[in-house]
Amino acid sequence: METLDASCLKIIKKRARNSHKGHYGRVLLIGGNEQYGGAIIMSAESCVKAGAGLVTVATHVHNHSALHARLPEAMVIDWTCQTLLKTLLKQSDVLIIGPGLGLNSFSLSLLAFVLKNQQKHQWLVIDGSALTLFAQEKLTLPFPTQTVLTPHQMEWQRVSQIEIAQQTVANNQAKQAALQAIVVLKSHQTTIYAGEIGTYLNPLGNPAMATGGTGDTLCGIIGSFLAQFSKEVTSVLAAVYLHSLIGDALAKENYVVLPTEISAALPLWMKKFEMG
Repeated sequence: METLDASCLKIIKKRARNSHKGHYGRVLLIGGNEQYGGAIIMSAESCVKAGAGLVTVATHVHNHSALHARLPEAMVIDWTCQTLLKTLLKQSDVLIIGPGLGLNSFSLSLLAFVLKNQQKHQWLVIDGSALTLFAQEKLTLPFPTQTVLTPHQMEWQRVSQIEIAQQTVANNQAKQAALQAIVVLKSHQTTIYAGEIGTYLNPLGNPAMATGGTGDTLCGIIGSFLAQFSKEVTSVLAAVYLHSLIGDALAKENYVVLPTEISAALPLWMKKFEMG
């Protein structure tokens, strides 16, 4: 197992002078039911502030005004409009599904729709309740090597059938090998399982980050990095490390680190590490 350090952030490249938003990727986020709209809004905020060029959110109509007020940089559509959703899905480089998605039949239909329509060039990030639905319904991944699962330990138990007490590195590696997807197993020290590429320990993170929305924020950063930087595990590693690095810096003077504060700090910290 390798331990991550700041060298993983070398993927953050200085932007070319003649670039435009199309050069930094299109991300489609799907989630946020009537009760959990904040989850998808936090994911979208981190995705935008981590630099994705074009971000669209498919969510319940109850969340549209809040999203526009909080994050005017993001576009939003009604997640019941399947025709528009399919069009946007085809145009996207990265798909994120799960934050605030919920567990009802409509939520399941959205997840099944995404899995059916993912294209071979696209990356897919599955988070939150989408992981629970994926496990309950025994769904399969169309392009597992272009998929990132971001479970906390209980969600990983559902997906892997490995009890939390038995979630050893060896057991987790074996299950990841069967799934083939990259697994970002969140805990007080997150571990990233990437098969033959390697297993990576994130040494950063702190209890001040133990608040709702921290994982939603992380998955937005992962999606953003995959959209604009290398479409491989290096972007996932950098997203995980930077998320915790900012959290640790904020925790030096804050008892609680809010996820939205991490998002707000992303542009400044990315500027510190840009290469080229």
